[in-house]
Amino acid sequence: MHILLAEDEQAMAEAIAAFLQYHQYTVDWVDNGTDAYDQASRIPYDGLILDIMMPGMDGLSVLSRLRRDGKTVPVLLLTAKGEVEHRIAGFEQGADDYLPKPFDMTELLMRVKAMLRRRDAYHSDLLTLGDMTLDQSRCLLSVGSASASLSRREYQLMEFLMNNPGIYFSADTLLDRVWGMDAIIEQGTVWVHISYLRKKMAALGAHAVIQSKRGIGYALEETP
Repeated sequence: MHILLAEDEQAMAEAIAAFLQYHQYTVDWVDNGTDAYDQASRIPYDGLILDIMMPGMDGLSVLSRLRRDGKTVPVLLLTAKGEVEHRIAGFEQGADDYLPKPFDMTELLMRVKAMLRRRDAYHSDLLTLGDMTLDQSRCLLSVGSASASLSRREYQLMEFLMNNPGIYFSADTLLDRVWGMDAIIEQGTVWVHISYLRKKMAALGAHAVIQSKRGIGYALEETP
């Protein structure tokens, strides 16, 4: 697996690269966002690890530009502890996961493995439910001629719910099925992604809604 690491702190970057290389990953390292965007635009990486605070172009800007370019490569953001607004912005712009600094290298490895494994779980055909169509190749949710771009994680969550309409799943089950068993993610992350999907579905005028029942979970159901 070929990974691009964008981190401006040299000591940390060298430690991350050495650890991932020990675990059989090929790692390219850049120390600024401008080079990260340039390389990610040209080279078909299996995954990106982007620090948010970088010279040249910050990690969120790199992510946003890549998603606008149609690049669906999985992205793990490295954030400073407590930067909740950056995490939310990252999910909104298409990040797959985030990891607050400081972190344990074993946790980083688990996040990378989960991110890459979910990348391989996609299906190539269109998925429909009622008047909604989910397009994997472009990560688009459409209703008629209107469409909304989904982040990779939003796509995976919507794909799972559309494949299981009317069935309620707990947040823990969704974390397991969508993020992976070894992903260290808070339950609140599920609610955040559900909220994003609800807003996009409402904006499209979809005849479907993601219902929630306290103590039970979430289900995607068609509406009249």
